[in-house]
Amino acid sequence: MILWELLILLSENREKRERGGFALKKRNLFFMLMLLALTLVLAACNFGAEKEDKASEDEKATEGSETSGGAKELNVVITSEPPSLHPQLATDSTSNAILQNVFEGLTTVKDGEVINAAAEDVKVSDDLLTYTFTLRDAKWSNGDTVKAEEFAYAWKFALNPENASEYASILYPIKGAEAYNLGEGSEEELGIKVIDDKTLEVTLENPTPYFLELTAFKTYYPIHKATAEANETWYAEAGDNYISNGPFTLADWQHSGSITLEKNANYWDAENVALDKVNVAMVESETTASTMFDAGEIDFLGSPFQTVGLDVIDRYKKDGILNIADYAAIYMYKFNTTDKVMSNANIRKALTLAIDRQGLIDNVVKGEQEPALGMVPSAVKGFEEDRGYFKDNDVEEAKKALEQGLKELGLSDPSELEIKLSFNTSEAHAAIAQFIQEGWRTNLGIEVTLDNSEWQVFLDKLSNLDYQIGRLGWIADYNDAYTFLEMYNSASNGNNDTGWENAEYTALLNQSNAEKDEAKRFDLLKQAESILMTEYPVAPIYYYTNLSVKKDYVENMQLDSLGNMYLKYVDIKK
Repeated sequence: MILWELLILLSENREKRERGGFALKKRNLFFMLMLLALTLVLAACNFGAEKEDKASEDEKATEGSETSGGAKELNVVITSEPPSLHPQLATDSTSNAILQNVFEGLTTVKDGEVINAAAEDVKVSDDLLTYTFTLRDAKWSNGDTVKAEEFAYAWKFALNPENASEYASILYPIKGAEAYNLGEGSEEELGIKVIDDKTLEVTLENPTPYFLELTAFKTYYPIHKATAEANETWYAEAGDNYISNGPFTLADWQHSGSITLEKNANYWDAENVALDKVNVAMVESETTASTMFDAGEIDFLGSPFQTVGLDVIDRYKKDGILNIADYAAIYMYKFNTTDKVMSNANIRKALTLAIDRQGLIDNVVKGEQEPALGMVPSAVKGFEEDRGYFKDNDVEEAKKALEQGLKELGLSDPSELEIKLSFNTSEAHAAIAQFIQEGWRTNLGIEVTLDNSEWQVFLDKLSNLDYQIGRLGWIADYNDAYTFLEMYNSASNGNNDTGWENAEYTALLNQSNAEKDEAKRFDLLKQAESILMTEYPVAPIYYYTNLSVKKDYVENMQLDSLGNMYLKYVDIKK
């Protein structure tokens, strides 16, 4: 941290000198110090390096394109240590950025279309309830054959309530899955049947139009059964125990420092994987990350890795290098409805309505985002229109709700409220929180304390309901509104984090699952969304756009609308 602070301090001093009129006299000294600081920073991060005993002169010479020997390497940064690199236990986008490149599901998504991956063929029954997957001749990174049993094993692991997989509910379309996960059914009743080593038969509870999208998601990835049974913490370190079936292997993991991915020679489609190595450093500061990009130390900056810093968006736009793409994702504040203050729906309503979303977009985030006035982004099929649940920055209605909420809490003045807004450490999240904090203070007279934590600590606060208001982003797991609504079907849902549930809301979601008519199904989902936007367990803020910059020599590196970044397709050409 000291080295990063030195780098930022040098940058700030340069700005002061230029305003003071004597930058020219010290320019050479500044750039020498800047170069020295960057060198020390990259060394401290172990950026792109193997373990010390494996370091070589060729690796030290790598600068993010082709080495002298012709190997193609990509340098990127992520915001933090991935909380988990177990496909069935991971819940966050940082972990997913790694997992989706070292593992592969039965299907994958390319250019918005579902295509076969580990499965060579898929047959669907006439009643749309039975899917029969035939696996291709694929191997694990250690050379073992990928078998149907290893998909079944992974899915059953996620559903086993003893394993507390927070994403288990994404498997609920499978017959018997929900009952088993809730302790009301057995593993034997699951609609998962291994016919032989290459054939997996899956039976669903109801027709699920997006099921093949689900099988591309991380919770549906296989795991190497023999390894998992022999070592229950196989996923905690890189090395011989971390066996995967994707285009890359987890070659090195320096915790809180860096991750190195290497091309998987045993991957079934290895001949179409251009990159030989991906060097991933962990850099929390957006300012530092953009400085590294400007200096040519990293080749790409943007989701799902580190984000483009707010302070450079205007400059990158002016330079014509900022890419802005649609993104089925939402930035929101969750309310802990088990908290005394946040249990009051009128207080939650007041805080939600008194957010100036357009002002935030225009003056802070500046990425052409769209104000979120509902839970489901307009990029999702069937939800393109404005549902009109509330108005942006409706201060008058917010004041009315606040007055009623104070009465219900037995309070007489907003100053009596004690509210804390929590977020994970990030310059962007802090700037957003400060803007909203000021709006609540100015318009409602509510003083809010800001609380930031490291990513894993913050996730634990949300999961344990150890917060009052907490920021979170949610990216579509598949292109359907259900992915944004399903997490609130029960307070016990691993991704709920609010303590809120509503019987009518849950019933509508269940009805939508059984409805075969698309228009009627969309209507049921919108009715459910309207309940969510009446009781306000969450405050939608904006629908994301994806901002990124890359070097000219980097090809085919673009996040899709669901937040996927498949490095299999990326190439480096100079």
